[in-house]
Formats: sequence, C-alpha cells, structure tokens
Amino acid sequence: MSNFKKGKFITFEGIDGCGKSTQVKMLVKKLEQLNIDVITIREPGGTRISESIREILLYRDIHELGERTEALLMTASRAQLTKEVIIPALNKGTLVIADRYADSTIAYQGGGRKIKIDRLDELNQFATYGTVPDLTFFIDVLPDEGARRQNTKDRIEQAGIDFQRRARDSYLELAKKYSNRIVVIDGKTDIDTIHKNIWKEFKQRILEK
Repeated sequence: MSNFKKGKFITFEGIDGCGKSTQVKMLVKKLEQLNIDVITIREPGGTRISESIREILLYRDIHELGERTEALLMTASRAQLTKEVIIPALNKGTLVIADRYADSTIAYQGGGRKIKIDRLDELNQFATYGTVPDLTFFIDVLPDEGARRQNTKDRIEQAGIDFQRRARDSYLELAKKYSNRIVVIDGKTDIDTIHKNIWKEFKQRILEK
C-alpha cells in the first residue's frame, strides 16, 4: 500500500566499495516488512534503454570513451529512468530508493574527470526534469578501503585511487552545500551499525516528518 500522498525519493551515494548497495537492500527489506510501497533502482540502468547504456559505460575494455561522452551517456540513462520509472512512481505515492543518482555525476564526472561543475549541473537539471531527492545518504569511506573491498572492477572502477579521492572530495563538498538533504554516514563501521544509523535518520526525516 502507498503511505504517502506524493512519493518520497531517497538516494544512496558513495565511492566504489563504500557498501551502499548492501545498505539499499537492507533498507528496502525493512520497509517491505512495514508494508510500505517501495521500489528500488540503480544507476546507470533501470530501464531497457538505460541498461543498454550501462553496458557501454561500464564495459571493462572500452578505453577510448571520452569524458564528455561518459557524462552525456550517464545523464541520458538518467533522463530515461527518471521519465519512465521515477516520476510515475512518485506520482503514485510510491517510495523510490535509488542506488546512485545525479550527485554521482557531480562526484565522478565533475570531481573524478574534472569536467566543469556548472555544465554538469545543467545536464542534470535537464536529465532529471528538475527531480531532486528528498533525502540522500552518502556512505563515506576512504578510497583505499573502498578499493580493498572490491573483487572485480568495471571500466570506471579501473580509474584508480586518485580518481576515487577526487570523487570523494566532491561528495564531501556536496554534503556541505546540501546539508539539509545529504546525510553523511560513517562507512567504516560494521554493516548493522551503518543500517541502524541510516534507519534512525530515515525515520526522523521521512516517516515521522
């Protein structure tokens, strides 16, 4: 059943290996147990077209993909996902939880690839139809720890530690800029503690608001 007049949009962000995908699954399971109407999506991907774009973006052996092409493909995937899945779900009163969204482009293509942030902001605004998350969890770990947790690496994950450092720095700047929306979660603690911290913030900011 729907628990909201208008759906709520929750996003999870962080550098590779931070554990956000695990936390998405744990939160969704908790919400389903409470009979809350929830869907989960991932970026890039989430629709037939967006998944096709994902294959190009993350395929390990496509090394000639340019930074601008990468940014355009990321936001193209996001535009399709937002129009086809996110906006209709929110209009139905569904809770939408995303494993990455627009902040990832600022962190990865802005910080990581060093593309000008103002250009990426415009791309994001266009691609998201002005859709902004109600709440974002940034799970913060050091790049060395994130790399240690990874078994295999896709094309973007192969960019290296310095790339991840720049992405993390961008996330921290975003957290300062949008402190009313972005909650920084210590990702160095154990999985259950991280989940408890996320649930506490979620209850206060979404369920009990």
